Amino acid sequence: MQDKLTNILRTAKQQIAASDDLTVLDQLRVQYLGKSGELTKILKNLGNLIPEERPKVGAKVNQIKTQLKDLLTERHTSLQNAALDKKLQNEKIDVTLPGRGGHLGSAHPVTQVKNRMIDIFSRMGFSIVEGPEIEDEYHNFTALNISEHHPARAASDTFYLNDDRYLLRTQTSPVQIRAMEKYGVPIRVITPGKVFRRDYDATHVPMFHQMEGLLVDEKTSFADLKGLLHNFLNEFFEQDVVLRFRPSYFPFTEPSAEVDLQCAMCEGKGCKLCGSGWLEVLGCGMVHPSVLESAGIDSEKYTGFAFGIGIDRFAMRSYKINDLRLLFDNDVRFLEQF
Repeated sequence: MQDKLTNILRTAKQQIAASDDLTVLDQLRVQYLGKSGELTKILKNLGNLIPEERPKVGAKVNQIKTQLKDLLTERHTSLQNAALDKKLQNEKIDVTLPGRGGHLGSAHPVTQVKNRMIDIFSRMGFSIVEGPEIEDEYHNFTALNISEHHPARAASDTFYLNDDRYLLRTQTSPVQIRAMEKYGVPIRVITPGKVFRRDYDATHVPMFHQMEGLLVDEKTSFADLKGLLHNFLNEFFEQDVVLRFRPSYFPFTEPSAEVDLQCAMCEGKGCKLCGSGWLEVLGCGMVHPSVLESAGIDSEKYTGFAFGIGIDRFAMRSYKINDLRLLFDNDVRFLEQF
């Protein structure tokens, strides 16, 4: 039996040393050390030996098992390292080679326009205030003097949530109410953000961007409003723009007006984009006393004006875009132009 064990150890050593594959090495492990391996069979048959031989053979088998385990582990590590070296050699990267050029993006045209507006109004002394896009009916309608039966409250124009008390805001005016409630007066703020309405055509989309402004102080007049907007438009477009103020109606301002810019596509002659030669860009007016009162402000002492600017419309005017939907289609060919 001792000679048999010696032969097993010698043969196993030779096979382990000659193995050059991890799969073959695992097969050798099973052959000699597995549950049905040669050394395990000898241990199971120790009972067939004479009593004097059993301890010697058992000790010899355990000694050989330990030797083979060490040899298998050493060879396994050696083969693994050799495989890794080969892989690194085949997949090596020359770090001195020039890298692949990545595609550099840029700010979306709407973002560019919004940032330019914020910069101009900030230099005019306005602070930036933001508010929730999911609003309640009170701040979106009631506090803005919009009656219960006003068409703007209709589900055909507004995105209501499961609970009709909440909706996706239709304007950023609710932020003005929240700002007056929180900061009081005097106040001078702009409220840029997304708004949502049920509309979709060349000049309207369900989600668009709006920037509203609010100034409340003592002795504020419509002349102040008109002068501020004219100065803003001239600075934004870096020229003396052609504009007109048209009398209009908004529940939250009185008197109210809409401001039109001469269409850049047709220069006032009339085209598919504008229809009449003019492009409506903002609404404005003096803050209605009821709106001031709803925010806890004394309308006898304070007056104010507000305006709402369509950021997307300004982007169309700035870049001569004839379809508002292009700004939201995510067409890379279009966006790369900016």
